[in-house]
Amino acid sequence: MPEIALFCALAALSCAPAGAQQLASPSEQAPMATLSYTRFADLIVNAPTIVDATIHSVASIKGPAAADVKPGYARVYIEADVTALIRAPGALPPTIGYVADIPLDARGRMPKLRKLRVLLFARPARQPGQIQLVALDGQRTWSPEADALTRKIATEVVATGAPPAITGVGHAFHTPGALPGEGETQIFLTTADGSPVSLTVARKQGEPPRWSPSFGDLADPNAAAPQHDTLLWYRLACGLPAALPDSSTAGIDPSEAAIAREDYKVVLDSLGSCDR
Repeated sequence: MPEIALFCALAALSCAPAGAQQLASPSEQAPMATLSYTRFADLIVNAPTIVDATIHSVASIKGPAAADVKPGYARVYIEADVTALIRAPGALPPTIGYVADIPLDARGRMPKLRKLRVLLFARPARQPGQIQLVALDGQRTWSPEADALTRKIATEVVATGAPPAITGVGHAFHTPGALPGEGETQIFLTTADGSPVSLTVARKQGEPPRWSPSFGDLADPNAAAPQHDTLLWYRLACGLPAALPDSSTAGIDPSEAAIAREDYKVVLDSLGSCDR
């Protein structure tokens, strides 16, 4: 396929996968046991188009169109046959084209890609039949495990009442209880779509602190902390700042602000690392 650089220009494609400079690239071809919910969620929430496809042709991109390729990678133009649409804003043709930066092996050689089945996390390009990967690792090797995880997260993302992206922490306050050591902290979060989300941490004598998330204007005392590797866990673990901002407790009693900070840490410790 000659003149790939010219093709990229004529097709109005960026000859780098979208987000390649912004998003970190974990090792491609990772063992299945190490599939990261967080990394797949990062890809899925940014990818309006998710395709199960099989590569049938690969052409190298050289010259100015590949000037910004990271060391250890090679830029190629790929055509792939669509096996299934996992998610898309519209129909795709049976064969699609896209640009990808592929990690080279230890000897600096391109891995064999032809006939490889892949999952593609992308957005539509302006040229019909073209897509643009949302990140440097927006092409992932297909496996039953990767397919199942992708479909699980994609279903969570579009479900009614799906938790929104967390953008920060708003006001927080602590209300002391009737007995020493008891009380309740409420922490209000800011979200990408403006919907209300809050965290409640309840303390009772002789019991460890218990926290729960709430959606809507009223706290839900019966809600449970989210399980690891769910969309709600991901939104909180990867969206909350590492400490309660001072602005969240401005204007409240310093002793109550200190407890609010402790309770916020209870939430973070329960969620664990974002694993990003």
